[in-house]
Amino acid sequence: MTLEQLGELRSIAQIAVAPDGERIAFVLNIPLDPYEQGGANRRELHVAQSADDMEPYIYTITELSSVAWRPPGNALTFLALCEDSERRALHEIPIDGGEPRRILLHDASITAYSFSPDGRFVAYLATEGESEEDRKLAELGFNARVWDESARSLRVWIADTHGEYDTQVLETTGSASSLSWSPDGEHLAFMLAPTALIDDELMYRQLVVASTEDGEITHRFNHEGKKSDAVWAPDGKRLAFIGGVDIHDPREGRLMVAELADGVHRDITLGYRGHIQDIAWEDAEHLLYVGHVGVHSELARIDYRGRNLEVIRNARQPLMRAIDHADGTLALIADAPDHPAELFVMEETELVRWSDSNPWLADVRLAEQEVVTFTARDGLELEGILVRPLDVRSGPVPTIFAIHGGPEAHDSDGWLTSYAKPAQVAAARGYAMFFPNYRGSTGRGVAFSKLGQGDPAGAEFDDILDARHHLVEVGIAAEGHIGITGRSYGGYASAWAATAQTEYFDASVVAVGAGENISKFGTSDITNELYLVHLREWPWENWQMYLESSPVYYAEKSRTPTLILHGEQDPRVHVSQGMTLYRYLKLAGQAPVRLVTYPDEAHGTVNAAARRDYSMRLMRWMDHFLIDGADEPPPYRLNHSPWLAPDDAE
Repeated sequence: MTLEQLGELRSIAQIAVAPDGERIAFVLNIPLDPYEQGGANRRELHVAQSADDMEPYIYTITELSSVAWRPPGNALTFLALCEDSERRALHEIPIDGGEPRRILLHDASITAYSFSPDGRFVAYLATEGESEEDRKLAELGFNARVWDESARSLRVWIADTHGEYDTQVLETTGSASSLSWSPDGEHLAFMLAPTALIDDELMYRQLVVASTEDGEITHRFNHEGKKSDAVWAPDGKRLAFIGGVDIHDPREGRLMVAELADGVHRDITLGYRGHIQDIAWEDAEHLLYVGHVGVHSELARIDYRGRNLEVIRNARQPLMRAIDHADGTLALIADAPDHPAELFVMEETELVRWSDSNPWLADVRLAEQEVVTFTARDGLELEGILVRPLDVRSGPVPTIFAIHGGPEAHDSDGWLTSYAKPAQVAAARGYAMFFPNYRGSTGRGVAFSKLGQGDPAGAEFDDILDARHHLVEVGIAAEGHIGITGRSYGGYASAWAATAQTEYFDASVVAVGAGENISKFGTSDITNELYLVHLREWPWENWQMYLESSPVYYAEKSRTPTLILHGEQDPRVHVSQGMTLYRYLKLAGQAPVRLVTYPDEAHGTVNAAARRDYSMRLMRWMDHFLIDGADEPPPYRLNHSPWLAPDDAE
């Protein structure tokens, strides 16, 4: 695989089964050619009736999201930016033909919506629109921002698509998310956070149920910790959601059922050995879920009381990630080591692949991928995924460690290649790439995911080092030719490897990672989350821990060439973290260092040109220091000439 092919990979982003189970809508992510068109991925809306009856796309747009079937199921609805407005509006398109039309435009962008069972009314989430006075003042330059306090809460609105009734707003205190109309038409369920701040939504939002008749909140389910969107049972008597076991659980992963009859919710998967990823009701009595256990996945059925658990499928491939169900049709998004996310459907007892978004992959030679088990220094058994070099059968090889973020995430034995971790591209160039699931990762239950708490850059990063030693000992990784990269928490690990553990890593690419934890805490938009599920102490309770877990604390020690990539609009790990790490390493002057920032990117890189730039810089940095053995950094300019038209190249 080449970098050009990497930039062409398509994948399924969302699925929605029609109410009658006869058709499945799905959204296809299509990367843009960075040398022809700027911006983020284009999205195509497709409908399939079988693996052999895949209709051509029925609509394509860059900003398309939240696809759903409008009751009774003869039209698809979605959110998209209006051509004559910067606001996101609700659109629909008839399934049997016709042009899409806008059916709802609010004074501000719509973020979520849900139709009444008869399809006439729609509840949606949006802030109140900007006043004429505010618009006028902004035009005059009065654009001061009051941090935190000026964040606008999302409110719940109900509109009549026939236009006979005025739009109503529910009188709630807080900011709403995750909206769903009950099957009996009598209630709306949504999450309510104290404020619109991401930290509050992440850690403190609660599931509430309101009457559609008068908007009065009838139920509040006080669940502490993170939680997913809630899903109604077909009879409207209860809801299910994925939740954490407590406020300190790093990631929602247990199946919770909330009963309207008694206002109580409970965990029906106590002691689950993995993490539940997605859920759907099969009928009023039974739930289906996809769970990740270790580096594999399983599909299971359980009744709402937590009894009669049945594992339907736990085969290693494909790796299941998302699920939807209606009227007996069960659809999933799944991927495998040889293809990105595709649409699969359970046909009797078999999982059948319906889509083939990248047929050209059949002609691309892909490297082998395998699960590796290793033991940490304290005896803890750990797992990781190894992508072997394509044409090298023996002997130590240059190896890149790819560290996942979170740390409440994990890498599974599915498709692993991306712009930030181009495993198959690296394999074609003779590298091995290893994806370790260090302690604190998900997929192995709550207790395992909490093992790194209160010990930043401690045992969890020693696990990465122990993985490195293991790959050297078994003859896979070549001493003196070992690199490391990652984004977010993986970027933090890569910065730590380049400083505190510098003698073990020969090149590092740090993306949106922390360089200094005291200022990182003060500039992040998730400080409560950082305290509750990661650090477990406030800075003023343990300044020394924050200081000594900062990569810059060891800057003078660093001998590892380090490339730092950061989005200038990052609210999670402020760009100052990349700047600080760069400046300290530059002043220490012990190894090459370079800082590259992307003006329009935040905590994730979305634009095609920025992604290509990222991938090219990552691979060039590794080639330069791990294979060529250079002492000085490569030129700061990239060579784009092979992909530019002659006039552009000049």
